[in-house]
Amino acid sequence: MQLNVEFPSVAYREGPEAIIRMAQAIERIGYDRIEIFDHVVMGYNIDGREPVRYPAKMPIMEALVTLGLIAGVTRRVGLGTEVLVLPQRDPTLVAKQISTLDTLSGGRMRLGVGVGWQPAEYEALGFRYTNRGKRMDEAIEVVRACLRDETITHFGEHYTLNAIAMEPKSPQGAGLPIWVGGNTPPAFSRIGRLGDGWLASQVTDADMAANAFEQIALAAGKAGRDPQALGYQAMIAPPPRAGDDAAKGFYSDHTRVADRAAALQEMGFHAVALNATAIFQSGARSVDAMADALEGLHEAITATL
Repeated sequence: MQLNVEFPSVAYREGPEAIIRMAQAIERIGYDRIEIFDHVVMGYNIDGREPVRYPAKMPIMEALVTLGLIAGVTRRVGLGTEVLVLPQRDPTLVAKQISTLDTLSGGRMRLGVGVGWQPAEYEALGFRYTNRGKRMDEAIEVVRACLRDETITHFGEHYTLNAIAMEPKSPQGAGLPIWVGGNTPPAFSRIGRLGDGWLASQVTDADMAANAFEQIALAAGKAGRDPQALGYQAMIAPPPRAGDDAAKGFYSDHTRVADRAAALQEMGFHAVALNATAIFQSGARSVDAMADALEGLHEAITATL
């Protein structure tokens, strides 16, 4: 079972060298992948706006730029997004950025994508929120074409690429994995039809996981794809929302975290992700403290599994 870490943007508060120290510690401990979550802006709660999930001033480093730094100071650990909100970005540019990161990291990139949940962010970036699902499907096709084809041509409802080239092709090329996040029936269909794996953020129980696996497999089969070739990753626990004091201490109990990882493995997940921002909230309030916690958690999880 792979053990991955969702990188804590809060590390920036200790300076750029702290980002490097955090990334190198995760690699040294033995984790399999460093992932960055994506929000460009966060909205305030105002009248007429859907309530936001996290504080507007939550510090979030830009995902792909941060991965560029991490790629340059690590050598083994895999890299990825968990998840990039693809429909609020131009997919051709994303393909170039991901291909470049794959090239500069020696083929260590995985692209994780999702449709997002924040209308205010789409509005700020100049993209429609209401058709994000349809644009997501087409955007994945555009990214794959850019990674794969020598001559790229795509005439779709939302994107047009007319006889262009994108070079150099990265080490993984068309094989660069694209995993999809989301916990809804449209997301499960998208994973089966278009994705290489599922990035699950919150799995409530084994029945929920089994139902999701079934929907994904059904969609894959209808699309002529092999369901057995798909991968499955679940976050052990996301950052607690405001007022959820009980969840804030979850990552401080290493036995509880290890037991949760074992339960997710039993459900059928091939990988788990530890959220280092939630580790910060649990009491590890510095880069060194987070690294120590991650080392202890890695030992506990590997011993349990």
